[in-house]
Amino acid sequence: MTTADTSPGHLAFWARPDDERAAVFAALRRHDGLPWIPFRDPTPFSGGVGGFHAVVRHADVVTASRNAGMFANSPNAASLYDIPPWLTRYLDSMIQKDGPEHARMRKVVVRAFSPRMLARLEADIRARAFRIVDDVLAQRSGEFVTGVAQRLPVAVICSMLGLDDSHHDLVARHGNTLVGSTDPEYTGVRRSYLLHHGAPGVRHVVSLSARLAFAGEALHRLVRRTGRDRLREPRDDLVSTLVHADVDGERLTPHEVATLFILLVLAGSETTRATITHALRLLTAHPEQREHLLADVEGRIGAAVEEVVRHASPVLQFRRTATADGELGGTRVRAGDKLLLFYTSANRDEAVFDDPDRFDITRAPTIRAVGEPDRLLSNFVNGIKRQRYTL
Repeated sequence: MTTADTSPGHLAFWARPDDERAAVFAALRRHDGLPWIPFRDPTPFSGGVGGFHAVVRHADVVTASRNAGMFANSPNAASLYDIPPWLTRYLDSMIQKDGPEHARMRKVVVRAFSPRMLARLEADIRARAFRIVDDVLAQRSGEFVTGVAQRLPVAVICSMLGLDDSHHDLVARHGNTLVGSTDPEYTGVRRSYLLHHGAPGVRHVVSLSARLAFAGEALHRLVRRTGRDRLREPRDDLVSTLVHADVDGERLTPHEVATLFILLVLAGSETTRATITHALRLLTAHPEQREHLLADVEGRIGAAVEEVVRHASPVLQFRRTATADGELGGTRVRAGDKLLLFYTSANRDEAVFDDPDRFDITRAPTIRAVGEPDRLLSNFVNGIKRQRYTL
């Protein structure tokens, strides 16, 4: 095993088995202060050698998350590497915003989710979930991610925004490209190259950037066009509500609605499908937990969902950027420093969770995973691209 294989700053680390990665984070939590992880960015976006503070303890992750004035989302909350403005156009959602700008967008979005819309959304989710379960029962085996875990959130998000079922494949395909920007299946870069070098090299950047821009533009254009249509002819959907909402004189532009849609596709769809798939994986590996859940689904499902999210950490990390000199976890932090908040480590912090590597609350349908999952190669999300299942 090379040094790169054991450093969270190198892509090779994220190809290691779960237990090996957990052991590295456990060792990092035992160090005083915030570990400094050096990395070399071979792309032209960030300019060479650098590094980041690894925020690996639960208490420090909570502190940084609650201090938005010191630890900012801007310029890139969802990328270790600084990305160019022409690509930021597609990812410039409220997750990248701070202060009044974030508050303005959040206020409009929150008001749009009225009790009436939430009730309609719940009914839609329930109906689609029943159809998916019926299909699983009829097929009895198949590929779980595309057939179940991805199918539900993509359909719900599209329906919520007023996009018909014909758009599902396009949304899923381009969403996979944006989320899987470090996976060979979506980058077109050889896996051996990525694992050795840690990221696409300069000669791959033009091709990779074109793929990302094409995917981002396709999703952005779809909802931007829908937003303009709804300005002229409102319908009973979220896009219409958002572009016509007037909350204290504020509303979202079609561009802002489009970036919100991309955020929903990336943060909503990917995390939901990963959680559902990790639930299948964990409950197949722990049949006693599955039986415990099935004995009282209504009473235990809430805790089971929380445990799946804690144990799997569908989002591995988010970035913050220090806005001023300060301190976190006993470490001096300077303005401009990058910090990665490792949720996958905080969720296994021994100071907060007893026996943190143990999965101890159940959640599952009666189906079981077959074989090993085909994991997404990523240092951002703990994604699964394919997982076979059987009844």
